Amino acid sequence: MNSAEVIGYCAATLTTASFVPQVVQALRTKDLHSISLAMYAAFCLGISLWLVYGLLMHAWPVVIANVLTLGLAGIVLVLKIKQVLADKRAAKP
Repeated sequence: MNSAEVIGYCAATLTTASFVPQVVQALRTKDLHSISLAMYAAFCLGISLWLVYGLLMHAWPVVIANVLTLGLAGIVLVLKIKQVLADKRAAKP
């Protein structure tokens, strides 16, 4: 493994791991009112595109990081969507 790959894997580990506290808090509290639905939707789309790019370029640090990050961010996105829908149902008379 060359130094560029080591840097790639280190960057992938740090950026992916940074989502773990958010996911843990979201799962624990179920309170995502301060989370932006638009931001997480756009972020998940961007991560999906990075994943496709990584696959096309055979850039395995990019692929691995984005598979994991998409999974973590996807959990938050799904929880946020559920909360938005529940809030809308609760607001109906």
